[in-house]
Amino acid sequence: MKRMVDFVGAASASLVFLPIIIVVLLATYLMDRMPPIYVSQRVGKGGRIFGMLKVRTMVINADKTGVTSTADDDPRITALGRILRRFKLDETPQLYNILRGDMSFVGPRPNVPSEVALYSDIERQLLSVRPGVTDFSSIVFADEADILHGSAHPDRDYNLLIRPGKSRLGLHYVRNRSLVLDLRLMCLTLIAAGAPEWTRTSVVRTLRRTGADEELVGIARRDQPLVASLPPGVTEDVWERHL
Repeated sequence: MKRMVDFVGAASASLVFLPIIIVVLLATYLMDRMPPIYVSQRVGKGGRIFGMLKVRTMVINADKTGVTSTADDDPRITALGRILRRFKLDETPQLYNILRGDMSFVGPRPNVPSEVALYSDIERQLLSVRPGVTDFSSIVFADEADILHGSAHPDRDYNLLIRPGKSRLGLHYVRNRSLVLDLRLMCLTLIAAGAPEWTRTSVVRTLRRTGADEELVGIARRDQPLVASLPPGVTEDVWERHL
C-alpha cells in the first residue's frame, strides 16, 4: 500500500509540477550554462547506493571540497540556489527517485556514504526502510542550514549538534511507521514553511501519541539551544576518534 501511494502520488505530482520543474531547470542552466541537475550519491534501503536527483544549487565541482554539510552562508551556493533551497524547489526531481523506488515520500532522509560509514549498529536500522523526502527530522531540523551558519567545520558541527537528534527521530519513525503517520507527516511538511512553530508543535503531539519518550519530545520541541551529544549507540571513545 505504501509503495502504491508513493507511485501514484509521485506520478500525479510530476504532472502538476512539471511546468515549475521545467522553469527551474531552465533558469539554473541559463545562470552559468552548466548542467542544471546534480546527482548526489546516497545510501538507501539495505545499504544500496543510488543517485539522488536535485536541482543544482551550488557552483560546479562544489562537491570536490569534501564538505558534505551546508550552512546557509556557504559561498558555494549560487544566488538562484539560495532561492531554490528556501522554497525546497531543489528537491522536486526526487519525484523521479520515488517513481524508481529509490525513495519514498516519507522515511529517514538518505545520507552520503561517508556519513553512513559513521553509523552505529543502532543507527543502521535507518537503512531498513526506503529513505524519504521528509520525516520527523525534516520538519524539526528544517533550519539545518541556519544552525550551521558561520561554522568553520560544518561537517563536524552537523555530527555534534544535528545528527544525534536526527537519528533518534528517524529511528522513532522506523519503529512506528504506518500509512496514517506518513500522510500526517506529508501534510505537516507542506505547511511547515508557512507555520513552522505550529508545525513543530504538531510534531511534538504526534511523537507523544506514538509513544516517544520525553527526551525525544524535548529534541523535537527545539525550545532550548542545541548542545553536543552522542548519536544513539555511539560510545565516547568511538565518537572522539571520528571527530
